[in-house]
Amino acid sequence: CAFSTAAQQRSTGDECGPEEPSEEPKHPLSDCALEHKAIKLEEQVRDLTERYRRALADSENVRRRTQKFVEDAKLFGIQSFCRDLVEVADILEKTAESAAGHAEEPSDPNPTLQKIYEGLSLIEAKLQSVFAKHGLQKMNPVGGRYDPYDHEIICHVPAEGMQPGTVALVTQDGYKLHGRTIRHALVGVAVEAQE
Repeated sequence: CAFSTAAQQRSTGDECGPEEPSEEPKHPLSDCALEHKAIKLEEQVRDLTERYRRALADSENVRRRTQKFVEDAKLFGIQSFCRDLVEVADILEKTAESAAGHAEEPSDPNPTLQKIYEGLSLIEAKLQSVFAKHGLQKMNPVGGRYDPYDHEIICHVPAEGMQPGTVALVTQDGYKLHGRTIRHALVGVAVEAQE
């Protein structure tokens, strides 16, 4: 029987096409195996979706941090320059105070010294306006509460008419650049008088 079919196929050769594929796969998968495979694929899709969301959130966080870093660099890039310039402002202020003391002496009213004092005062005012333009401001802590982030205690002063813990005197001005302290104010803090 097997030989006769083979002989028929040879005799009809051109009439026969390739064998028609059977409708059932050679290794049929059961419904249970297909369900298991579908569940596994769904888990992989969920896992990959979750990974994608995490990666997206991480990249957004990195972008925001980088943007904040760039903004801070723009604002505080002049911080070291400001620290140096603040020292120049201190010298200018002390010089103007000294000139004012000499110019106001009644024994020797020197018009040249008076003009120097006025010039120094104008320069000091202009320097402070330039500081303000760029976000650098002098702290005026007298009468305010002591803040360790803004002030450095150099002495304690008896509290005469002041609340203990308030700033009674300032020996060196402090400065802030856009709200960030770049130089602490050197202060004397009021304390209760001990008997």
